[in-house]
Amino acid sequence: MEYQLENLVESIKSKVRKLKKSKKPYIKMKKSSSVKVEIRNKKAHKLVEKTLQTANHPGKHSL
Repeated sequence: MEYQLENLVESIKSKVRKLKKSKKPYIKMKKSSSVKVEIRNKKAHKLVEKTLQTANHPGKHSL
């Protein structure tokens, strides 16, 4: 009985070691065209907002 328990503990330890060693590196995903369009639209909206704020405050000329 003791022998079986030792084998079980050793097998669990080895499996845990294997799991720790088998870390896969982070894979960067490519952006789809729809995500790229969405990012461009957000940037454009921010630029329009900034331009409108500048136009509403004529004393400040910097963008």
